[in-house]
Amino acid sequence: MIRWSTLFGPVEAAPAPPERDLLPRDGAGERWLGGVIAVLCFVACLAGLGALSAERAAGGWARELRGEATVQVRPGVGETGDAAAARAAEALAGVAGVEEAAAMDRATAEKLLTPWMGEAALEDIPLPHLVTVRLDQDAPASALVLGRALAEAGIDATVDDHSLWRGEVERSAATVTLLAIAAFLAVAGATAAAIIHAVRAGVEARRSVIETLSLSGATDDAIVGLFQLRFARLALVGGAAGAGVALALAALVRFLGGGEGLTPALPLAWSDLLILSPTPMVAATVALVAARLAAGRALSRLGGGDAGR
Repeated sequence: MIRWSTLFGPVEAAPAPPERDLLPRDGAGERWLGGVIAVLCFVACLAGLGALSAERAAGGWARELRGEATVQVRPGVGETGDAAAARAAEALAGVAGVEEAAAMDRATAEKLLTPWMGEAALEDIPLPHLVTVRLDQDAPASALVLGRALAEAGIDATVDDHSLWRGEVERSAATVTLLAIAAFLAVAGATAAAIIHAVRAGVEARRSVIETLSLSGATDDAIVGLFQLRFARLALVGGAAGAGVALALAALVRFLGGGEGLTPALPLAWSDLLILSPTPMVAATVALVAARLAAGRALSRLGGGDAGR
């Protein structure tokens, strides 16, 4: 009888499949899971950018109010309003804590009031003579100091440092910031919870695979490692896809919006985009830990040991 080894040489055993192929792939399920992770990471990234923009806008409102004051000048006998405003601006410009003082002309005042009152209504209305004062951010001059300087210059004027309603604006700004941060934390928490739930469901769906590998002699650590690698890689890819789309959208908004982003109400800086970079690693870490715990729990139910506890 002719032996096969005589014709073709000694028969060698087929090479063992690589470790990554020991887990059967669920193509449709894993694609759906990766898509869900990508969408959730995208929303979480946008929420993070929104929180940063809201905090910056709220801080900007408060800084602008603290750094400005308005003076209403009443001209004296035989003095025009423009001349009185010019004298007031000159007197305030030399006060410590004042960066700039400028008299507001009628054209500028009408431009500010037109959206509220209309052009026709402004023609016959006597407008107040105002001086806008820009204060030093580090050591701003108080309303009392400004009023004393005007009195010493013999100018009848009233100083408004916005203190009457600055507190309300600052409280509103703090509320906006807290709400934006809370929204980001809620979205981030929901994303992490969804990843954990999806990973646990994926591991539970492969309990028969875990049992087969355990009965075949695979160690608990090896089995847990397989699931960790599979789901961490899936979350890494999904997180990178979601963060990449959010990064592209934010960069487009920042590019089209000019110096302040899309709108001054939600300013966006280029440095804000850096917060998106850890997203894939965070998603992968959450999936890795969830896979380890879920696989360890499944092994413990099979009496396979204490791995992953």
